[in-house]
Amino acid sequence: MANLPEIKITHHARATRLRLRVEPTQIRLTVPKYCTQRQIQHFLHESEQWIIETWHKQQEKIQQVDQILPTSLQLFNLKLPLEIIYKTQKNSYILDEQKHQLFVSERQPESYLKAFVIAYAKHYLPIYLKQVSDETHLKFGQCAVRHPKTRWGSCTARHDIMLNSALVLCDQRITRYVCVHELAHTKHFDHSAAFWSEVEKHDQHYQQHRKVLKSSVMPWWWA
Repeated sequence: MANLPEIKITHHARATRLRLRVEPTQIRLTVPKYCTQRQIQHFLHESEQWIIETWHKQQEKIQQVDQILPTSLQLFNLKLPLEIIYKTQKNSYILDEQKHQLFVSERQPESYLKAFVIAYAKHYLPIYLKQVSDETHLKFGQCAVRHPKTRWGSCTARHDIMLNSALVLCDQRITRYVCVHELAHTKHFDHSAAFWSEVEKHDQHYQQHRKVLKSSVMPWWWA
């Protein structure tokens, strides 16, 4: 049976019938002492659909326990995290900057929380890239903020830079490293020694920041 753990079979002298138990971490089958292998296989074959459905329901319950929505959100350019309040409201989300609170609709909280982060990124990442550009004197063309699955950023031959919206969920030092990395490509359109020397000129700890970025795990609601 696909995606199922090995079924633990126990022969019991007092058992009068075959009995299945699907638990969160295992599947157990108790069988009478003189039950044959053929009878066991037939029973499992007849019960296969029920076993699969019940096992998947158990796993969903576990995930629901683990996947608790956050009550605060730390963003790369804020000193303090936003307090998140889930409530019934018409708008998908409302940001109260003065009170440092984010109100998210209970209708689809994961989707609306993600939508807020993407909108926030589209507004603030280009501003931050311009700031880093001024600091490093590395000029770029246009800045696009997107949501790619495999890249944190990119730079075209025309010096247009793309930044991943998830960068607003990172520590600002990590976000800055990605900005420096892409801006360095405006001088060196490769990953040569000269390129890394340019990166190091503007981020002395780039190797550490690069390692942190590679090991970063995004929250479940972002996936």
